[in-house]
Amino acid sequence: MLYYLHFLSAEWSPLRIFRYITFRALMAAITALVVSLILGPWVIRRLSELKLGQPIRTAEEVHRLHELHRLKKGVPTMGGVLILLSVILGSALWARLDVMFVWATLGVMLGLGALGFADDWRKVARKESQGISARAKIAWQILIGLGIALLFLWHPDTRETAHKLMVPFYKHPVTAHLGLLFPAFACLVLVGASNAVNLTDGLDGLAIGCTIIVALVYTVLAYLSSNAKFCAYLQIPHVPAAGELSVVCAALVGASMGFLWYNCAPARVFMGDTGSLALGGLLGAVALALKQELLLVVVGGVFVLEALSVILQVASFKLTGRRLFAMAPLHHHFELKGWSETTVVVRFWILSILFALVGLSSLKLR
Repeated sequence: MLYYLHFLSAEWSPLRIFRYITFRALMAAITALVVSLILGPWVIRRLSELKLGQPIRTAEEVHRLHELHRLKKGVPTMGGVLILLSVILGSALWARLDVMFVWATLGVMLGLGALGFADDWRKVARKESQGISARAKIAWQILIGLGIALLFLWHPDTRETAHKLMVPFYKHPVTAHLGLLFPAFACLVLVGASNAVNLTDGLDGLAIGCTIIVALVYTVLAYLSSNAKFCAYLQIPHVPAAGELSVVCAALVGASMGFLWYNCAPARVFMGDTGSLALGGLLGAVALALKQELLLVVVGGVFVLEALSVILQVASFKLTGRRLFAMAPLHHHFELKGWSETTVVVRFWILSILFALVGLSSLKLR
């Protein structure tokens, strides 16, 4: 919205600064951070008054985990609404509202946020750990994935690049025409990203800290992808309008930092599925827009490890009757091995930073 002030720069030259993506991205991050910090206490208080507390699994097989997390019972969940509000306000103020990418990515975030909200509401209303069925969740995620895939195939800003598949550390697209496979691929990216973040959200500050790191990387990638010279030098797809995604990603960084203020141990609020599904979906949508979907597997390596641990655990138990981990997702395995919650979170953050650095290095190592 404030971008359009630069049209008045003829009257007052300092207003030209609103043209620059770097300035608006920085201001979007600051705006989202301030909104999150200011609204945080009110949102937490309202969620507490509504008795939207976190239900804790109490089955005998997870008794030890229940003991470790017994103090978390009753902590307000559905705090993801705070993140979504902050991202939307930061993006609406500082991004160009005439760019399709802004509406598409925020639409995916809100769609998956609505799914997560419904899931969280069922959990807290019934005072149990199960919400919407897995099939219903995946069906809704696939529907959103198909929607953004068809939009990217149709829209002139993405029609030429949608079929391309870029592989990290490789110079050229593996195939120039995914063709009819692109909608299925887009669904896979969105379902995988949203569920991976959701599985990671199990310890105070873990998922939101990793989200900050991944969002920072994609803030940089979005800016680079909008500049033809950088794209030619780094040999990455040139997506001219993608620069506005750096503003959206920066708003996500700021909103996440503000949420972390209240979510770090001991957490005063949890994001719930409202936040985790929405954030994963937003990152997946940005990756699709920039044609850096496979790079998300590298940069979001912690999310991938968490999701893989669940897949391997289930597969191993069904095939052999044995568990590979003390408990899945992976962060619970290390908890049950004796690591403190803070130790697990900080070490996973370090891993996330390392994965991010590897991902950024792929831009030059081709």
